[in-house]
Amino acid sequence: MSATATRLTADEYYAVTVVGDRKQLVEGEIVVNEPKLIHAALQGRLFRAISDWIDAGAGRGFVSLPTDVRMNEHNVYGPDLVWFAEGHIPQDLDAYPERVPDLCVEIRSQSTWRYDIGAKKRVYEAGGLPELWLVDDASDSVLAYRRSRPDSPSFDVALESGRGERLASPQLPGFELGIAELFTR
Repeated sequence: MSATATRLTADEYYAVTVVGDRKQLVEGEIVVNEPKLIHAALQGRLFRAISDWIDAGAGRGFVSLPTDVRMNEHNVYGPDLVWFAEGHIPQDLDAYPERVPDLCVEIRSQSTWRYDIGAKKRVYEAGGLPELWLVDDASDSVLAYRRSRPDSPSFDVALESGRGERLASPQLPGFELGIAELFTR
């Protein structure tokens, strides 16, 4: 007789976690994020850059640091940064978003990177996320996955930006951030 693991549902996950505990639910298993200082520095730089871009013009949406994003019954993620386009900003900022953001950013943490580039990327894609940035401090690069059209069934554009290049997105018209600036130590 073999034992079978029971996967948690999103509702069970919410019942056993607390806000800010740096946990997420990946394929029914609780995963703990253990970020280092570089993680927080990268997160802060990206947040500041996108916030400055938002503040520079009307109708540029809403950016937030980690919040739970329920992807499906067995996946609740805490992306390091989320951005919602102007027409998609959640009405109730005291609640978890009820829709997938327009951009999610995951920053390398030793404890979660394998999920970010594997299971989480697949679920984000299947869940309709328009764009995903994977920020890799080990290679000083950003992997951007996006859909070329809103109705594309999958990420059909994959770009890697490294030092000497600039991070930009068609979703954020006029936003640019130098990769070297992002990874300044």
